[in-house]
Amino acid sequence: MLRRHVTPPPRHWLQEELSGLGRLALPIALAQAGQSLMGLVDTAVVGRAGAAPLAAVGLGNAAFFSFSVLGIGLMMGLDPLVSQAVGAGDGARARRLLWQGGWLALGASAALALPMALVPAALEPLGIDAAVAADAARFVWWRLPGLPFLLLFIAGRSYLQAYGRTRPMLVAVVAANLANLPAAVLLVFGGAALPAWTGPLRLVPAMGAGGAALATSIVTVLQAGILALSVRGEAGPDRAPDPTRRRPSRADLALAARLGLPVGLHMAAEVGVFALAGFLAGRLGPVPLAAHQIALTYGSFTFNAAVGIGNAGSVRVGWAVGARDPARARRSGLAAFGAGAAFMSLGAIAFLLFSRPLARLMTDQPEVVAAAAPLLAVAALFEISDGVQGVGAGVLRGAGDTRFTFVANMIGHYLVGLPVAVLLGMVLGGGVVGLWWGLCAGLTAVAVALLLRFWRLSRREISPVEARPGA
Repeated sequence: MLRRHVTPPPRHWLQEELSGLGRLALPIALAQAGQSLMGLVDTAVVGRAGAAPLAAVGLGNAAFFSFSVLGIGLMMGLDPLVSQAVGAGDGARARRLLWQGGWLALGASAALALPMALVPAALEPLGIDAAVAADAARFVWWRLPGLPFLLLFIAGRSYLQAYGRTRPMLVAVVAANLANLPAAVLLVFGGAALPAWTGPLRLVPAMGAGGAALATSIVTVLQAGILALSVRGEAGPDRAPDPTRRRPSRADLALAARLGLPVGLHMAAEVGVFALAGFLAGRLGPVPLAAHQIALTYGSFTFNAAVGIGNAGSVRVGWAVGARDPARARRSGLAAFGAGAAFMSLGAIAFLLFSRPLARLMTDQPEVVAAAAPLLAVAALFEISDGVQGVGAGVLRGAGDTRFTFVANMIGHYLVGLPVAVLLGMVLGGGVVGLWWGLCAGLTAVAVALLLRFWRLSRREISPVEARPGA
């Protein structure tokens, strides 16, 4: 039986926690921002090809991520298992879980491929222009080959971050971004205009929106390959030859899925409520919709920091839970909550003080700037709540508690946030600002619930997932 180990708090325990958290969080946040940057580059490149291809990229991305987010969440069920194994000093178990992550990625990709491929068929019957629907279909179909490599990348990320090795994922994302821009330009517009010395590249046909998707799929293979090489080069006793660890384990796959499925569902719920808010903003007119998109773009960008801190908090809490050190688990989690709230408060201050200049960076239309500036002021509160709930999801994941996060998101967003948004924005005439106050209400409810949940859980020892009854 594992013995409970309690580490007395050091004299400056908060400084130590924040230092360790920062070393993990910064590369993870930068890698997350790099993933988002690829989507922005695709949009910017295709935007030069015309309005129809640009609309197709937006629809195609929405269709792709509405399904792939389930696979991404499923893979994140590995996070607590691997970090708790590392915290317990069981490197062989961590390596076995890495292999199971590979099998899980392939299985999830196969399960999601068919429904994802069929989604574009529904676009034209829903009233989407035929040319846009056709381009969106090509985007989704060329994006599909990259799905298993995206999920394999997440499996490798879970393993490496559990060992505190974050540099390889940052290198992988930087390399992918450096390759994505020229690949997207070539595949979107074709190679006919290239000089003679480029040789066969001149034969590449112009693929429009589908070319941007193919470019992203290719660089997703690249970044997954870089992580695979890094994992392969990992030295240590856990790499001793053991063919059995490479075989699929029904028990391990079921355990990872049981932890990961609520993560995928909670991520899908969050994506869904923002999609509904966008639909409601669109009903108010093009200017409110543009203002909504500007505020959401800034909020999504700063949220990368919360994701990085949340993932780092997940690892550090997982280490402490695996080591049977409840005091350190509590300190690590609360430090992550504090760091997330503090960092997002900086974004909140920027939104309050510079709402109009920030809006002008995104558009030169005065009416859109006038509509977006008050939204950015509302987004100041949104920032703090979004940061706390993002970190809370990570911290609770490290503790192996993923179902509560899903339930909190469903209640907070759909029983609190969405009704308040409809009431303030549509019924009482508050417009898009009212919609955003509703989003803030939902996020605040989720944030408070997750913080209270961790506060309660961490008052006693948190058992490792694999030590719990039924695991």
